Amino acid sequence: MKHTLITTLLVVSVAVPVASIAASDHGSHQMAQAQASVDSQMVEGQVKKIDKSAGKLTLSHGPLLNLGMPAMTMVFRVKDATWLEQMKEGDKIRFLAEKVNGAFTVVEFKAAQ
Repeated sequence: MKHTLITTLLVVSVAVPVASIAASDHGSHQMAQAQASVDSQMVEGQVKKIDKSAGKLTLSHGPLLNLGMPAMTMVFRVKDATWLEQMKEGDKIRFLAEKVNGAFTVVEFKAAQ
Protein backbone atom coordinates (compact mmCIF):
# COMPACT_ATOMS: atom_id res chain seq x y z
CA MET A 1 0.00 0.00 0.00
CA LYS A 2 2.80 2.44 0.88
CA HIS A 3 4.57 1.60 -2.37
CA THR A 4 1.42 2.39 -4.41
CA LEU A 5 0.88 5.67 -2.56
CA ILE A 6 4.48 6.76 -3.09
CA THR A 7 4.34 5.83 -6.78
CA THR A 8 1.09 7.77 -7.23
CA LEU A 9 2.49 10.84 -5.51
CA LEU A 10 5.63 10.65 -7.62
CA VAL A 11 3.64 10.42 -10.86
CA VAL A 12 1.40 13.35 -9.87
CA SER A 13 4.36 15.50 -8.81
CA VAL A 14 5.94 15.01 -12.25
CA ALA A 15 2.73 15.26 -14.32
CA VAL A 16 1.45 18.57 -12.94
CA PRO A 17 4.54 20.66 -13.84
CA VAL A 18 4.76 19.03 -17.28
CA ALA A 19 1.11 19.88 -18.01
CA SER A 20 1.72 23.44 -16.80
CA ILE A 21 4.74 23.86 -19.09
CA ALA A 22 2.80 22.48 -22.06
CA ALA A 23 -0.05 24.91 -21.41
CA SER A 24 2.28 27.91 -21.22
CA ASP A 25 4.01 26.90 -24.46
CA HIS A 26 0.63 26.61 -26.14
CA GLY A 27 -0.33 30.10 -24.97
CA SER A 28 2.81 31.71 -26.38
CA HIS A 29 2.23 29.85 -29.65
CA GLN A 30 -1.28 31.33 -29.87
CA MET A 31 0.08 34.83 -29.21
CA ALA A 32 2.64 34.38 -32.00
CA GLN A 33 -0.11 33.25 -34.37
CA ALA A 34 -2.25 36.26 -33.44
CA GLN A 35 0.64 38.65 -34.11
CA ALA A 36 1.35 36.94 -37.46
CA SER A 37 -2.32 37.42 -38.35
CA VAL A 38 -2.14 41.15 -37.54
CA ASP A 39 1.08 41.49 -39.55
CA SER A 40 -0.53 39.81 -42.57
CA GLN A 41 -3.47 42.25 -42.42
CA MET A 42 -1.25 45.33 -42.24
CA VAL A 43 -1.23 47.61 -45.27
CA GLU A 44 1.53 49.83 -46.60
CA GLY A 45 0.93 53.54 -46.47
CA GLN A 46 2.74 56.84 -46.77
CA VAL A 47 2.27 59.66 -44.28
CA LYS A 48 1.01 62.73 -46.14
CA LYS A 49 0.02 64.97 -43.23
CA ILE A 50 0.04 64.89 -39.43
CA ASP A 51 -2.42 66.86 -37.29
CA LYS A 52 -1.19 66.35 -33.73
CA SER A 53 -3.76 68.67 -32.14
CA ALA A 54 -6.64 66.64 -33.65
CA GLY A 55 -4.93 63.25 -33.24
CA LYS A 56 -5.27 62.59 -36.96
CA LEU A 57 -3.11 61.40 -39.79
CA THR A 58 -3.53 61.58 -43.57
CA LEU A 59 -2.27 58.44 -45.31
CA SER A 60 -1.97 57.37 -48.91
CA HIS A 61 -2.53 53.61 -48.67
CA GLY A 62 -3.15 50.35 -50.44
CA PRO A 63 -6.46 48.47 -50.29
CA LEU A 64 -7.88 47.97 -46.79
CA LEU A 65 -9.44 44.54 -47.23
CA ASN A 66 -10.84 44.33 -43.71
CA LEU A 67 -12.78 47.57 -44.34
CA GLY A 68 -13.66 46.84 -47.98
CA MET A 69 -11.84 49.96 -49.19
CA PRO A 70 -9.74 50.44 -52.32
CA ALA A 71 -6.37 52.20 -52.34
CA MET A 72 -6.74 55.95 -51.72
CA THR A 73 -5.59 58.88 -49.61
CA MET A 74 -7.66 59.58 -46.51
CA VAL A 75 -7.63 60.86 -42.93
CA PHE A 76 -7.47 58.46 -39.99
CA ARG A 77 -7.65 58.92 -36.25
CA VAL A 78 -4.92 57.15 -34.29
CA LYS A 79 -5.50 54.83 -31.34
CA ASP A 80 -2.63 56.47 -29.46
CA ALA A 81 -1.83 60.13 -30.13
CA THR A 82 1.79 59.61 -29.00
CA TRP A 83 2.32 57.58 -32.20
CA LEU A 84 2.20 60.86 -34.13
CA GLU A 85 5.46 61.86 -32.41
CA GLN A 86 7.12 58.84 -34.04
CA MET A 87 6.11 59.81 -37.60
CA LYS A 88 6.88 62.56 -40.04
CA GLU A 89 5.48 63.49 -43.44
CA GLY A 90 6.86 61.24 -46.16
CA ASP A 91 7.42 58.24 -43.84
CA LYS A 92 6.33 54.84 -45.11
CA ILE A 93 4.53 52.72 -42.56
CA ARG A 94 2.65 49.44 -42.29
CA PHE A 95 -0.62 49.80 -40.44
CA LEU A 96 -3.89 48.16 -39.49
CA ALA A 97 -7.03 50.28 -39.48
CA GLU A 98 -10.44 49.51 -38.01
CA LYS A 99 -13.67 51.42 -37.61
CA VAL A 100 -13.75 52.49 -33.94
CA ASN A 101 -16.81 54.38 -32.68
CA GLY A 102 -17.70 55.25 -36.28
CA ALA A 103 -14.24 56.66 -37.17
CA PHE A 104 -11.55 55.02 -39.29
CA THR A 105 -8.70 54.53 -36.83
CA VAL A 106 -5.12 53.30 -37.08
CA VAL A 107 -5.01 50.67 -34.33
CA GLU A 108 -1.54 49.25 -35.03
CA PHE A 109 1.46 50.54 -36.97
CA LYS A 110 5.17 50.08 -37.53
CA ALA A 111 7.77 51.62 -39.79
CA ALA A 112 7.91 49.99 -43.23
CA GLN A 113 11.16 48.37 -44.21
